[in-house]
Amino acid sequence: MNRKEREIKEIKLIEEIFNKAKVLRLGLCENNNPYVVPLNFGYKDNHIYLHSSKKGMKIDILKKNNKVAFEVDLDYALIESHRACGFSMDYESVIGFGRAFFIEDTNQKKEALDIIMAHYSPNKFEYELDELEKVSLIRIDIDSMTGKKS
Repeated sequence: MNRKEREIKEIKLIEEIFNKAKVLRLGLCENNNPYVVPLNFGYKDNHIYLHSSKKGMKIDILKKNNKVAFEVDLDYALIESHRACGFSMDYESVIGFGRAFFIEDTNQKKEALDIIMAHYSPNKFEYELDELEKVSLIRIDIDSMTGKKS
């Protein structure tokens, strides 16, 4: 990281950013072609949980290459200046890398959905078996991540 004074190293502060963020951007790569997609997510114990349709570009790429990058950000605000090069931005963000795995076990799928739903709602939910069979659930095992604040 270029600006070490902006780096967030404390896992508790990084997790606070995850807990506040509403959208995660997932970076994938196939045949040297990058692909980025915004997603709803859940975070718990150094894992990110995602849900998806069982078909689509994201799923096709993950089946071939499970290495991923991810990013979340929040509290961004433009800092204007009278000089073009004086403009800046306030923000908090987390960027990281990991490996994605498809969750197949029904009980683990429910747990993953509970983590995702808890990120957006305090309510508890029940899932029908046919609903669980229609959706892909993905766990990202985080290899590394860093936070940044400006």
